Amino acid sequence: MTWLDRYLLAYRIRVAVRELPKNGRLLDIGTHDGTLIRETGATGVGIDPELIDVPAPDGVTMIKGFFPGDLPPQQDQLFDAATALAVVEHIPEAELATWAKSLAGMMAPSGAMVITVPAPTVDKILHLLIALRLIAGIEAHQHHGFKPQDLEKIFTAPQWRRRKHRRFQLGLNHLYVFERTKD
Repeated sequence: MTWLDRYLLAYRIRVAVRELPKNGRLLDIGTHDGTLIRETGATGVGIDPELIDVPAPDGVTMIKGFFPGDLPPQQDQLFDAATALAVVEHIPEAELATWAKSLAGMMAPSGAMVITVPAPTVDKILHLLIALRLIAGIEAHQHHGFKPQDLEKIFTAPQWRRRKHRRFQLGLNHLYVFERTKD
């Protein structure tokens, strides 16, 4: 990771933390090294196929793997919130419907799903930043032109409702917060 990678990660985390309940049970998809979980003081689970091996905070399970397939059953423990920061643009769109359904079954009523996703124009900027060696760009090739507004078709009623959408970082990134509806 370069200094710019770390800055962008820290910025996304700051944006997301404002949307999360204090000290709740959190599912952090794409946790990297668990920084988001540490900053919130949450308990719960962090999952990432490229998990950085660091000690897990108390009450947190870190899993090297893919969501939802590698997530073990949570034994009737619901999450108060889930996060996917700069993750969904790496997931094939066909799998995101499975995500929304799986997450709905794991979330407490009124639980928040916090997602950050770049605007499609960011892909061109990423390739320039990689060429200039300002970012590592390890997974830029995995982006598939995901359109942020498609999240509103994926996280839909009756299981979800959009609570918030806003752009940040000069409009180059989107924050979406979906709320788990009561069945």
